[in-house]
Amino acid sequence: MNDSLRPMRIAAHVEFVSLVVMLANLATVHLAPVSSLMGPVHGCAYLFVVVAAWRTGGATAAARVTALLPGVGGLLALRRLEREGSRQAAG
Repeated sequence: MNDSLRPMRIAAHVEFVSLVVMLANLATVHLAPVSSLMGPVHGCAYLFVVVAAWRTGGATAAARVTALLPGVGGLLALRRLEREGSRQAAG
């Protein structure tokens, strides 16, 4: 596991969990305080993931563009970055 990707990994998980919470809130009780809290949390986590993906050295264009997908893009970009890192280490 690459320690340089740890902040991005945390932000990607926060992004995904906050999206799930917002959608669950929307589908059930639709509490305004939950929306007011989770919206900015999701937005900040999304921006952090995108910037981290674009600043990661050795990231391919595919990994950077994947990070732009809201919700799951950060997790998919992490998977791609870890796969690229293991290829570089092996070869």
